[in-house]
Amino acid sequence: MSAILEASGLRKVYQGGDGFPIEVLAGVDLSVSRGEFVAIVGSSGSGKSTLLHLLGALDTPSAGSVQLDGRSFGELDSDALALIRNRKIGFVFQFHHLLREFTALENVMLPLLIAGEDDARARSQAAELLAAVGLAGRMSHRPAALSGGEQQRTAVARALAGDPVLVLADEPSGNLDAGNSERLHQLFARLSREFETALVVVTHNRSLAARADRVLSLEGGRLVPLSSVESMP
Repeated sequence: MSAILEASGLRKVYQGGDGFPIEVLAGVDLSVSRGEFVAIVGSSGSGKSTLLHLLGALDTPSAGSVQLDGRSFGELDSDALALIRNRKIGFVFQFHHLLREFTALENVMLPLLIAGEDDARARSQAAELLAAVGLAGRMSHRPAALSGGEQQRTAVARALAGDPVLVLADEPSGNLDAGNSERLHQLFARLSREFETALVVVTHNRSLAARADRVLSLEGGRLVPLSSVESMP
């Protein structure tokens, strides 16, 4: 399958407090196809979240390039990048970041409305997504009335709104208990295939990584393939 996401030679260098440069990413190459589930693991502070921010056009690399669905981020201005983030990429973080005053349905509708979808169609699509993640009976509830697992599944539905070509998740089950984590892991594995979305997940969780098509470890600023989750750092 042809790649939907292509990252080449990504470097990220920060200026340290002592004035010396700190290289977090030292030339990352990554290719992900539509419908493929890739897990990225690594020790704390290895640069996993930094890499995810570059792949999601939330930050710019010191060197290298990212291309999504045939378009290079380096060739786009800030408005075009904002459009890419809204229409091409879905984000799931460790904390769900749902808007407390809105229902689950309204939270999932929001990115669709921002993209210009009319209210009726946005409502219908959001309802379908919530049903797909097992929340058909919880759509009218606000986040405070949802369990932690339900809140995170709502965040997954929101990430899928607008049919993105890429979903990025940063420790999505890191704030959940074992039972809710397992349900979320099953959901990720199923939805990446059903929605044919490229899925890149940063995780420390062996159970989640084991469900991925590929597991890569970020070591010394570069990605290294792992043959087994047993060798995860």
